[in-house]
This record gives sequence, structure tokens and C-alpha cells, in this order.
Amino acid sequence: MNKYRNKKVQVDMYVFDSIAESKRYKELKLLERAGEIQNLELQPHFLLQESFKKNGKTFRKIEYIADFKYTENGKTIVEDVKGIQTDVFKIKHKLFEKRYPELELRIIK
Repeated sequence: MNKYRNKKVQVDMYVFDSIAESKRYKELKLLERAGEIQNLELQPHFLLQESFKKNGKTFRKIEYIADFKYTENGKTIVEDVKGIQTDVFKIKHKLFEKRYPELELRIIK
């Protein structure tokens, strides 16, 4: 169990952080098999801010790792399964929307 009381679940070869995330994966796999979506990816990484140096100190890059990414009707969809939207997630969400305006971010509860 982690700090949000989620239970890790294994489906296929993947370990998911929560039961809700594993259920959504199964739904997306069915949609992919039915031809409703294509190019399903798990844990896609998105760069939100590059690393940089200031006054001799190196600041690490800021990345957002979503749960899923796929194509639906020619549009790229990014999904995150969230029970709780943390303050860190809210900030990353804003940075994502600014940097990737062409992508649609869906929050699945």
C-alpha cells in the first residue's frame, strides 16, 4: 500500500498503482481491439521544463508521467487516473496544458 492507500495490481505484464488504473487499462485494451482507439501507450513521459543551471547550481528537469496515451479519431489523448488531485499534480497539469496545447488531457476519476 502507498500513501494514498492504493493497492498495486498486475495485469498482463504491467503493474498498476491502483485498481482504478488497472480497470481503465482493461477498458482501453478493449477499445483498442475494437478499433475505437489506436497506439495505446503506458506511462508516457512529457518534458515540462528543461534542466538548467543558476549560480552554479543545477536544477533538474520537470517531467510529467501520465498513465496512458492513445489516438482517438486522429487526436492524441493523454489520460491520468486520479482519485486525488495533489497540489503537485495541479501544477504539472497547468504546465502540461501550456506546453502541449495540441494534446487533450483527460482526468479519469
